Amino acid sequence: MAQIVVVLERDPNLARSIVGGLRPHFSVHVTRTREELRDTLVQNRPEAVVLNIEASMLTDIASLRQDFPDIAIVCTHRIPDEEMWMAALEAGASDVCPSDDVGNVLMSVLRNTGLSRAAA
Repeated sequence: MAQIVVVLERDPNLARSIVGGLRPHFSVHVTRTREELRDTLVQNRPEAVVLNIEASMLTDIASLRQDFPDIAIVCTHRIPDEEMWMAALEAGASDVCPSDDVGNVLMSVLRNTGLSRAAA
């Protein structure tokens, strides 16, 4: 069975790029809103979510971590912002990567899904 990753990204070009990097390794579902995200997580029970923190709030990350503790949460952000990234990690993100660095996003998802499987 293929591992599933859900991507929350409003920008269609970024979504296409991220999905293109993930699809050879995962079954990928794309959502464009925070509301769609929760429904998709419940329906598909993915191993990871790639979440654009520009489209979310830090409370969303904390809530996802609490409600879905076994899912790796990899956040993306277009502009390197150390304070925002540290806040996302403190809220429960597994990692934070630049949105346009698809290789980094892929490696983070691979690493974090591997860690979550090893812990289970």
